[in-house]
Amino acid sequence: MSVWLEQKQQLIAALREAIDAARASGKLQVESVPEIGLEVPRDKQHGDFASNIALVMARSARKAPREVAEIIVEHLPQGGVIRAVEVAGPGFINFFLSNDWLYATLRAIEEQGEAYGNSSYGTGEKVLLEFVSANPVGPMNVVNARAAAVGDTLARLLRAVGHTVHTEFYVNDAGNQADVFARSLEARYQQLRDPSYPFPEDGYPGEYVIDLAKVLQEERPDLLDLPYEERIAFCKRWGTDQMVEMQRADLAAYGVEFDLWFRERDLHEAGALEAVIQFLKEKGLLFEEEGALWFRSTQFGDDKDRVIVKSDGSYTYVTADIAYHHNKLQRGFTKLINIWGPDHHGYIGRMKAAIQALGYGADTLEVLILQYVALLRDGQPVKMSKRAGEFITMQDLVDEVGKDAARFFFLHRSPESHLDFDLDLAVEQSSENPVFYVQYAHARISSVLRQAAEQGITVPTCREVDLSLLQHEAELDLLKQLAALPEELLQAALLREPHRITNYALELAGLFHSFYTHCHILGEEPSLRDARLVLVANIRTVLRKVLGLLGVDAPEQM
Repeated sequence: MSVWLEQKQQLIAALREAIDAARASGKLQVESVPEIGLEVPRDKQHGDFASNIALVMARSARKAPREVAEIIVEHLPQGGVIRAVEVAGPGFINFFLSNDWLYATLRAIEEQGEAYGNSSYGTGEKVLLEFVSANPVGPMNVVNARAAAVGDTLARLLRAVGHTVHTEFYVNDAGNQADVFARSLEARYQQLRDPSYPFPEDGYPGEYVIDLAKVLQEERPDLLDLPYEERIAFCKRWGTDQMVEMQRADLAAYGVEFDLWFRERDLHEAGALEAVIQFLKEKGLLFEEEGALWFRSTQFGDDKDRVIVKSDGSYTYVTADIAYHHNKLQRGFTKLINIWGPDHHGYIGRMKAAIQALGYGADTLEVLILQYVALLRDGQPVKMSKRAGEFITMQDLVDEVGKDAARFFFLHRSPESHLDFDLDLAVEQSSENPVFYVQYAHARISSVLRQAAEQGITVPTCREVDLSLLQHEAELDLLKQLAALPEELLQAALLREPHRITNYALELAGLFHSFYTHCHILGEEPSLRDARLVLVANIRTVLRKVLGLLGVDAPEQM
């Protein structure tokens, strides 16, 4: 258990003991005690922790909240880590603690290293996290890049708090878009020999299709010897395979690797669509109408029933999606998390209906909707026209601003918030650039530790220094921020809010830069110098950890 959580639980236990004692004395007459909440006040003048339990209990106690708070404080056990308690405002109970728990935090970081902050909260839950899943018909765009950053960091966070996490990219290589891509590739191949060969009206016009056709011509100069349908089938398989490898390479350069690239065509070839249709049919959840086969999804809360087999005998997208999710569940995952774009919001109801039809609870599936990204240069939006085949790819973005800036910027806002990505700011080497600001804190500490080594000073351990010398306000603020990491990690994972970690990193970096301005390290007398060396060494450990969770490098020099 983390020092933070242990301290929090001790205070909650003390509050519960005080309430029980007040009830026993007759001063508080309530039938039951509600859950006791404890938070960190925004204003540090209000203490280290604060509880609103008196406000929650006031109605049942038939007393003013402030009077309830005073009664509780009167019965609080004395001593321990609690230095002082005050009743504030309408009835908040504010706790001021001794610094011992903060010094214990340093010892915990030193002992646990980059495992500090991890927990076993999610032990026993097997999560399948599917994200990006861009159609294999073109290069990935900036929305895909945002999804990759969010999904990869969320996977790291879930693992840090004890979940077993499997990441997956669903390759939609059997749908209509793959057919259009195949015809586009075949036409570009033809045009290498005959420029007048017609290009499909709905084809993909990007330059990348021409480049791909040139590679195909080198590998299969005899392609035109095949009948047209065989050529298209070959282009579909070969072309989507090429795009998948390009996507895989781009993601690897971005620091994202998947446990499995799941191919939709494998579902079709394995008869999975027919199997799930038969499964639903046996449960009486299908019906025929107007020559099509429908799924009774309204029976499970969807706004309308869904066609799964069209009147021409072809499958709809939802059929493959149901088969894919059935496959996920058959593999033993207890929680399915999908990250989808904003144009997929309407798919949530039908897929939750499908999950229930397959015999699982609706909350087995969780969908995070990721909002759009606008790129800005010189304060103006960068025009992106996918129709013309001209758009900023994920690779273009990473080439321009770098992996670290791209990931940090995408993770700086809540996933469900629209994001304006300032390309100029992302490459600026100043404190205005958030990723530079955090990385510079890590590099600055590394420089201090290098200077210490050059002066023959070895960084001591916590046991070898007097940690009580760390009394400066800037030092205590840093210690409190370090202590908060386990709770921040847990909340970021459970609430699916990776941006909490970028905010945590920024705040920790800001507190360090302030400390560096106000507190000397190597120039102090040895006992204080050594205590501060222990402090900054452990700050560096935590910075390296949180940057690692974000998939961002922690440079030692900048």
